[in-house]
Formats: sequence, structure tokens, C-alpha cells
Amino acid sequence: MNIKIICIGKLKEKYWNDAVKEYSKRLGGYCKFNVVELKESKLPSNPSRADEINVINKEGNDVINNIKDNDYVITLEIEGKQLDSLEFSKTINKLALVGKSDIIFVVGGSLGLSDFVKNRADFRLSFSNMTFPHQMMRVILLEQIYRSFKIIRNESYHK
Repeated sequence: MNIKIICIGKLKEKYWNDAVKEYSKRLGGYCKFNVVELKESKLPSNPSRADEINVINKEGNDVINNIKDNDYVITLEIEGKQLDSLEFSKTINKLALVGKSDIIFVVGGSLGLSDFVKNRADFRLSFSNMTFPHQMMRVILLEQIYRSFKIIRNESYHK
């Protein structure tokens, strides 16, 4: 299975980078994994709603340009479906069983995802009704993907 996380912006703090490196290393035993960091678009000071929409759409175009037609796309959205860890692992396992070997997770920037990225999604996932920093979400997502593989293989870690 090939898992790619497409995200807007680079991790700035060492502790986030260290966490991503650790989970990337752990995931290496279960899948081919990589992270694609796309450039965060800059907003002018005192941006208008039109400025924000332009940024969302530019970032959305960058995301879409990194997705292939046969990729299974899971977007992280507040409005998405909430799953517990067991349901999430079953979702990943089911994708593998039906031959969906290229899974893309999309973590948007601080303004969220464009409508056309949301519409491209095969599944919209929500971790909570709360809003989290996108740097933190990347680490939470990685941990949950790792936990899913441990659950799928019936290995200790989950509880």
C-alpha cells in the first residue's frame, strides 16, 4: 500500500518534525509512505474574503496537481465523517482488500480546503468538531494511520 499525505505548509517546530520522522519510520514496516509539503500562500494584511478565497483556490490547485486519477483521496474536514480508531483501521483495510493501493490524505492550510478539493475526495474524514492547527493534525493523522496498521495486523499497541 502507498500512503501519501499532502499538506499545506512546512512544519516549523522541531518537535513536530521529530514526531513526523518517528511515525514515518514506524510506518515504513507497513506501507510505502511519504509526505508532500506544498507552499502555503501568503495573505495580505487585513485580507478581504476575496483574498482568502484566492489563497484557498491557489492552494487547492496545488493539491489537485499532486493527485492522480486512480488515487483514493481522503480529505480531513470538520464536516467529514467521524470514525473511531477501529472504524478507521477497517476503512484502510477495506481499501487494501478492494485494490485501492494509493491512498492520499489531504490536510489543508489554515483557511481550509477549496470546494474542488473537497469534491475530489472519495472520503471526507473528521477527527473532531474542533479546529486543530494543521501541524498538529499531521502528527495526529500519522499516529492514527500507524495505529490502524497495528490493529489490522492484530499487533499490540492499540490499547
